[in-house]
Amino acid sequence: MYIVTMTRAVPRLTLAFVLLVAPQAASAASGHGIDGSAIGLYWIVPFMGLLLSIAMFPLLLPRFWEHHFGKVGLFWSLCFVLPCLLVLGPQTIATDLVHVLVAEYVPFMILLFTLFVVAGGILVSGNFAGTPSTNTLLLAAGTALASVLGTTGASMLLIRTVIRANAWRRHKVHVFVFFIFLVSNIGGSLTPLGDPPLFLGFLKGVDFLWTVTAMFMPMMVCAVLLLVLFYLFDRRAWRSEAHRPPEPSDAAIRVRIEGWRNFFLLGVALVAIVGSGVWNPGISIPFGFGIERSLQGLARDVILIGVSIASLQVTPKRIRIENAFHWAPMQEVAFLFAAIFVTMVPALAILSAGSKGALAPLLAFVTSPDGKPVDAAYFWLTGGLSSFLDNAPTYLVFFNLAGGNPQQLMGPLASTLLAISAGAVFMGANTYIGNAPNFMVRSICEEQGIRMPSFFGYMAWSGVILLPLFVLVTFLFFA
Repeated sequence: MYIVTMTRAVPRLTLAFVLLVAPQAASAASGHGIDGSAIGLYWIVPFMGLLLSIAMFPLLLPRFWEHHFGKVGLFWSLCFVLPCLLVLGPQTIATDLVHVLVAEYVPFMILLFTLFVVAGGILVSGNFAGTPSTNTLLLAAGTALASVLGTTGASMLLIRTVIRANAWRRHKVHVFVFFIFLVSNIGGSLTPLGDPPLFLGFLKGVDFLWTVTAMFMPMMVCAVLLLVLFYLFDRRAWRSEAHRPPEPSDAAIRVRIEGWRNFFLLGVALVAIVGSGVWNPGISIPFGFGIERSLQGLARDVILIGVSIASLQVTPKRIRIENAFHWAPMQEVAFLFAAIFVTMVPALAILSAGSKGALAPLLAFVTSPDGKPVDAAYFWLTGGLSSFLDNAPTYLVFFNLAGGNPQQLMGPLASTLLAISAGAVFMGANTYIGNAPNFMVRSICEEQGIRMPSFFGYMAWSGVILLPLFVLVTFLFFA
């Protein structure tokens, strides 16, 4: 019944949307994708509708959402695509869809899929008891690994270990919330390998070591404070457990790692990722509608697909069974992020228009009356938008808004680049959709029967814990 109602609603919403935006059709349809300077904020209604659906359906209609989340994503995608097709023309929507799917979504999903498959073939087990000290050590290890393996790689490698260690606990949701804060986001701050925005900066000319040195202190402040807070919080929750196993001494902790071939494959994947940023033969492959993919990008994707296939072939089935490896989390991420990538096209177009777009008054906050950049505003605006939009293009928008010259941004404007980098990486932790591994961790936890906070419930956690922390970061580094 819900699907029938939604299907019938699409043409009505489309007609209403067409009537609303038709007056701007001529100027917005440039033939080269949506012109962000010629469209209004009402074009982001489908994106906001999708966010509300992700937030409310699992809470109000969980069984419906479990079986039909893909249809909900398709519904909101059509609410953007059909008005764009009718009002702005087929050339405009075709250009944007080919770009977002070929140049952004497909490489994004190939990377996530590869890390999901390879990490799922590595079994880390032992006599972990899920005590406060053990949990803190696991989160600290994941935070450190995130800058080497990437936030997605580190999250997929350790999430099942943390789940097993805490399987017996009744009060454990906070463990996975802090896991998302630390391993899936803040831990990826130190290198371009850690998070896509930093890798994008590396491709634009930001030195690898600049990221390591500049981000070290902000990352350490956030990580240390969060780990201390987590230990205190987990200690209190631990004491409330009715039946606790004995806490092993450090010498008694035994770790068993299986699936070693996947470490080699993970290394191959990392080399392919870094190589795509270093090797530049200057060759591009056309995909139509003015969209091209670089040869190094295509080579990286082919290698990653090969790594995934190899991992599936060489990993014993027993390891994936013990890891509780299922395809459901990957399926949910694939469907929902396809809709997210499509519906956020107008939002990113408006942002890219800068002072000519509908968000010009908001962007004006990043520049003082004397023309100097306001670092605190860069931090909060980059971070706030990265909490809901893809943080990589958001980083690029503000990178270009600050001048786009990597040498200047690493020199006189180093604090501005630091603000942009920290905002994009740190504040991806504010929502489930702020960074891809957030959503994947939540999906894996729920697949294992752990009832994670709702969309708004998670935002309550991040609001209480992370926002005061980011205020402190602002005073320490950007005031």
